[in-house]
Amino acid sequence: MERELVLSGIGGQGIQLCAQVLARAVLDEGRQVQLFGNYGGMMRGGNTEATLIVADDRIEGPPTVSSTWSALLMHHDYSEPALARMRPGSVVFVNTTVFDAPVDWSPYVLIEVPATKLAAESEGIQTASMVMLGAYVAVTEMAGMEAVAAAVEAALPRYRAQHAARNVAAMQVGAASVAAMAGAYRAWAPAPARASVGAAG
Repeated sequence: MERELVLSGIGGQGIQLCAQVLARAVLDEGRQVQLFGNYGGMMRGGNTEATLIVADDRIEGPPTVSSTWSALLMHHDYSEPALARMRPGSVVFVNTTVFDAPVDWSPYVLIEVPATKLAAESEGIQTASMVMLGAYVAVTEMAGMEAVAAAVEAALPRYRAQHAARNVAAMQVGAASVAAMAGAYRAWAPAPARASVGAAG
């Protein structure tokens, strides 16, 4: 089974970091992952997008997908390529604080998260993508929250290591904002229960 995620936003929102954190987390849990980052030449304000393919087994194709199981949209600018790859039933997380474009969401499962607002009220606006990642992980269980939290420190460059705790706290804020939908759209079926074996009598 494969699951796809397309993350889209503008430079400075942390899209690439968000994708790296999730990729490291799913690897640590024993799944296969391919990550492809695509971004413009500007440090801030330009296009930035990342695509993840996560699978239980070897991934045969390249990390470019024509349709996606899920999407994370942090900003309306440059969102058209991500929107074009969503299929009916795609689970799409939208940063409602800033996303302002006329989109017919009816074919999709829409999860609205005011990520930038929540970040500004808690750990700082720079952590908005981590708020959204926390919401995504809570709803889809693409990876366990503990694995994602552990991946934050590994993904941050050394000169930003002091921000790890803030980013983890921001993820917890995001997860709390969608607590009523936790596990509602699981990426993976629950593991089958193991039959208990009684002691020989």
